[in-house]
Amino acid sequence: MVTHERVAENVYSFQSEVYAQVNAGVIAGPSWAVVIDTLPFADETKAIRDFVEQELNVPVRYVINTHYHADHTWGNIFFPGAMIISSSLCRQLLDERGRPSLEQARSQSPNQFRNVDIVLPHLTFDDGEMGLRIGKKTLRLIHLPGHSADGIGVLIEEDRVLFSGDVFMPVPYIVDGDIEDMVNSLSHVASIGLENVIPGHGDIVLRGEIEGTIKENISYLTAIQRVVRKAARRRYPLDMLEQVKIAACGKSRVLLGGLAEELHRRNLIALYRHLFAEMPIGSEEWDYWEDEDEEPFEDEIFYDTDEEDEKRKVVVKSRASVAASSKAKESKKDEENDDEDEDDEDDRDEWEKEDIDPDDEKILESSELDDDDDETKEIP
Repeated sequence: MVTHERVAENVYSFQSEVYAQVNAGVIAGPSWAVVIDTLPFADETKAIRDFVEQELNVPVRYVINTHYHADHTWGNIFFPGAMIISSSLCRQLLDERGRPSLEQARSQSPNQFRNVDIVLPHLTFDDGEMGLRIGKKTLRLIHLPGHSADGIGVLIEEDRVLFSGDVFMPVPYIVDGDIEDMVNSLSHVASIGLENVIPGHGDIVLRGEIEGTIKENISYLTAIQRVVRKAARRRYPLDMLEQVKIAACGKSRVLLGGLAEELHRRNLIALYRHLFAEMPIGSEEWDYWEDEDEEPFEDEIFYDTDEEDEKRKVVVKSRASVAASSKAKESKKDEENDDEDEDDEDDRDEWEKEDIDPDDEKILESSELDDDDDETKEIP
């Protein structure tokens, strides 16, 4: 259920085999240990605790939460003697959003979460950094927003090892975050000089892979911005967003056990909503977030906030409802797009291909986009 790996002397990573390759960590000293994040399910987090207490023969004194999402915090309760540390915003969000999310999870899976409760951090920090000394190792807690506004990472200075939280993942995920914050955080990570990165999800990234992975992630974020802005020029932007697969933006669909494509689709919708303050409209009746006949997407408990639960209930307007409620707006938009209709049809044919070349310049280098669409964050 949980695999673990020695990363450096007295530094270990743990990965869930059940849910989305979530990672946690342990740094052990001569008298006590620090746990970085917990795992999604009780048995997984208890396995970490047992390893520390039985294999390393020390108690857990501190648990650090990198951000408030359930797959990194709901195991706090299984370390009753430990002090929980986080950013101040993490504590606030865990209180405001974590509690109702747990109640929802209990209603769906009462047996799975009957022994879980929200334990808020005891020690928090706002601006700057926070330090912690354990044995001969110095831990620096640094702000790394982007995946969520409260995100932090834990740097082990002597080993040059970073537990990054979810700002560093095989597929960047911004539904609860901010794309510019994520690019800035990734650029900061690139400047630190690291031996290893333990991401919030996925395999450990080694020294020779770090720069390339960061460039790839920033390239992906740049690509989805271009796609969303280009989609906004269409009469029905959701049609285009539904057609652009993750491979067209430079990432493999098999990442994170096959969750990558769904995370990518959610990124596109969330970014559109962030940029244009509305849900994208489709030419057919779409219920993008959830079909009533299907089970909820398996990561909803752990990724979605209470706000997203409400967003998911929104059914994108059909062609008929658009005509009825937005006739004037559509008429104006038609006039603006008349000169582009022929090009749009050609482009739509390209987007509807099952497999789009990742290097397709219609996606990544479109001359139709404004100059500011082509801005790319350089890595120091």
